[in-house]
Amino acid sequence: MKAQLLTIGDELLIGQTTNTNAAWLGGRLSRLGVRMTRTVTVGDAREAIFRELDRAYEEARLVICTGGLGPTHDDLTRTVIADYFGAPLQTDPDVLERVRQYYDRRNRDVPPSAPALAQRPEGFETLDNPVGAAVGLWHEAPDGRLIVLLPGIPEEMTAIFEASVQPRLEEQSGVGEVRHRTLVTAGIGETALQEKLGDLSDVLGDDVSLAYLPSTSGVRLRLSADARQTTAGARLDTVEAAIRERAGDDIIGTGDVTLEAVLGDALRARDATIASAESATGGLIGHRLTGVSGSSDYYLGSVVAYANSAKKTVLGVDEAAIREHGAVSEAVAVQMAEGVREALGTTVGVSTTGIAGPTGGTPDKPVGTVWVGYADASERHARRHQFVEDRTLNKELFASAALEEARRTLSA
Repeated sequence: MKAQLLTIGDELLIGQTTNTNAAWLGGRLSRLGVRMTRTVTVGDAREAIFRELDRAYEEARLVICTGGLGPTHDDLTRTVIADYFGAPLQTDPDVLERVRQYYDRRNRDVPPSAPALAQRPEGFETLDNPVGAAVGLWHEAPDGRLIVLLPGIPEEMTAIFEASVQPRLEEQSGVGEVRHRTLVTAGIGETALQEKLGDLSDVLGDDVSLAYLPSTSGVRLRLSADARQTTAGARLDTVEAAIRERAGDDIIGTGDVTLEAVLGDALRARDATIASAESATGGLIGHRLTGVSGSSDYYLGSVVAYANSAKKTVLGVDEAAIREHGAVSEAVAVQMAEGVREALGTTVGVSTTGIAGPTGGTPDKPVGTVWVGYADASERHARRHQFVEDRTLNKELFASAALEEARRTLSA
């Protein structure tokens, strides 16, 4: 099945909102074995939506539109779709009652524009929204072509897709003809990983493809094979085994596994706990650890000691260490990890102290420098990393380095 995605909204075009929906849907559809052939973003303009919709609906069997389903004047998707299909808008009484209940539960008056949320083009089915007010819409033409309309709010879009769209797509012919398997790595960059794996052409052959998908946590290796071939599963097993043999402990899992979840499993298996002392990351390590359900089993807390005074008074870092080596140093990183471990009574302490940028760098310590500290009952050390010049990206990379340092040390 070929699919095209149309994301709608002026806020996406001008960069006011990041288009995370396109990335999420692309990944999810790919795993279902749906072939994405095109993604287009258009503003809240009737002619543009109509033109791109016309092209997408002619070129693909599945068209997914996100955005423009709200009740305000600039939410045009519903009316454009109705005009495109010659399907008059109708008010769904069940959805209208659901919208009223949605506002009642929040002790809010139903705004005059809210009934628009209950309108759907004739012949379209509503898809329930478990987290918001705007429902999704589904239509299957007699020739088998599909169009799906989803809200632009990411949480609502993903909830409707997982609850209502994916189960329907899985029943369609042509879905699942591509079989994927993803290996997740951490602590190694794309170039270094490629060099470590070497030439895999003999292993991959003509029937398995490999894609490198880098992120701030590591690199995902996506293997793809034609699911219509009876040997697809066995071939993916063979390639995975070869990659694991070469990559070793750089591989932390498969599928949607995250670095923080793997670290959490390692801590839980050892009945261990962890705390973080954060300067350059400003609480991001704690944020990522607590993003894992059940992390209260092993994560006790974080100390964000940004100023040197906080490092000294809260974490017990020696003034002499800061004066002699600087706040961004091996000695300070180790003392921060030791200090947070002692302060919160955990098995493990990790720390970050670095220069995120864009200012503050020196020839000896340029922007992107970070020291990651680790401490437990028998091990205390720190490791220096050199990353990039972008502040936001550096914070993500610094946090990943700290999580990976803890994972690798615990696994050693």
